[in-house]
Amino acid sequence: MKSIWLSFILLTAVVPATAQDLLPELVRRIKPSAVAIETFDARGEKRSRGSGFFIDTDRVVTNRHVIEGAFRAEVHSSTGTSYPVKGVLAVDAEGDIAILLVEAPPNLVRPLSLDRTSPQEGESVVVIGNPFGLEGSVTNGIVSAVRDIPTFGRIIQITAPISPGSSGSPVVNMQGQVIGVATLQVTSGQSVNFAIPSERISQLQIGPLTSLSDLVVAAGRNKRARAVQFFRDGLSFLSKDDCEKALPYFEKAVDSDSNYAEAWAQTGFCNEKLGRHPEAIEASKKAVSLRPSSESYFNIGLANYYLKQYREAAEAYRQAIRLDPYNAADAYYAIGLVYRDWGRADDEIQAYKQAIRLRSDYTSAYERLGSRYFRSKKYSEALEVLKQLANLKPGDAAVPNSLGETYLEMGRMNDAVEAFRQAIRLKPDFGRAYYNLGKCLLAMGNRDAALEQYNILQNLDQDWAEKLNSLINP
Repeated sequence: MKSIWLSFILLTAVVPATAQDLLPELVRRIKPSAVAIETFDARGEKRSRGSGFFIDTDRVVTNRHVIEGAFRAEVHSSTGTSYPVKGVLAVDAEGDIAILLVEAPPNLVRPLSLDRTSPQEGESVVVIGNPFGLEGSVTNGIVSAVRDIPTFGRIIQITAPISPGSSGSPVVNMQGQVIGVATLQVTSGQSVNFAIPSERISQLQIGPLTSLSDLVVAAGRNKRARAVQFFRDGLSFLSKDDCEKALPYFEKAVDSDSNYAEAWAQTGFCNEKLGRHPEAIEASKKAVSLRPSSESYFNIGLANYYLKQYREAAEAYRQAIRLDPYNAADAYYAIGLVYRDWGRADDEIQAYKQAIRLRSDYTSAYERLGSRYFRSKKYSEALEVLKQLANLKPGDAAVPNSLGETYLEMGRMNDAVEAFRQAIRLKPDFGRAYYNLGKCLLAMGNRDAALEQYNILQNLDQDWAEKLNSLINP
């Protein structure tokens, strides 16, 4: 009995702590770093309230919209101490981020570190903000998605609730590192909240100190300020893949400022997603005329491809490759599809090869390359590609079936039979594989075995059964 009790103690001693167990200690550690931000108008009256956090002894990160229109601001720590905001050091308008210079005693400040890597889906996170003026409120949840938005970058979707007043809050992982800034909230869905990744903070260039009042005056003169607001509204819908609702906001942004390259790029992207190819080309061309980007050139290529304007599509994809040659696997794959439909087989092959060179696990490129070799009757080359694909997709029945079809064309009947049987083992209802097996057995002179496959197909797939019967009984 004593040994059993001892074993129980030892087992419970090594049970790892869960994220929930670690939460109270984590909150105690990071809470002093989070602040409330109160802003005031030109008459000194309170204007708005938001959140932020220290990243250095004299620097606080918040959302750009928290300080928008403010002539003065101050930050409030969790201990109740207030510090004046001396000005703004950097702004990322599209990302809705601002870095403030704050006059605070260095010994009382505990800056948070930034995690510049992309978080994992399912990772636990904590948000410390100031919703409705309730300073130091804590919510927790998980990273539900990390989305890549063309021409904008990554955005993190979290389940931790974000309420009014929490804009600019730190989104912290269980190691106490900031993975992002709470910024967007889709109110039509429950707990659908977003953060801008910390990497974007680290990329901000610190410039000359600008006072809040000067920022207000500059914004009043600059038509971009209104356009940015429309852009952010559009981004909140685009972040959940709703181009239908996002597009009108991006269109309003370019109407407000016709030189807004990012807004033109997103207008083009949304139009293409909605199948409006001519409009997508027009908007994306405007975007690249203002600020060339591989994403917008890719969008131009895609729209031209769907319009069967292959020459224009190929040239746009080439431009995308020139601008970003090290991340051009998708562009090479896309240009391969253009050459396929254009009837340029050799160029198609080279395009897929380039895609694979840049991304060695690019299964779609292997599939297209193998198919092109097969259709060009280059069976040995097709075989080598399909063998590599089989290593990348060991559970995909389509791969051994394609191998079998290649072996069949090469006259390697035994290898073909084994490949088709492997396809059937992986997918017992694979009608085409049964047909191919029957066809192969018939070619080997084994009509009875071919009839067995026909009988199976009669209960499985009538179309393939009829095709095989026409071979057995011509």
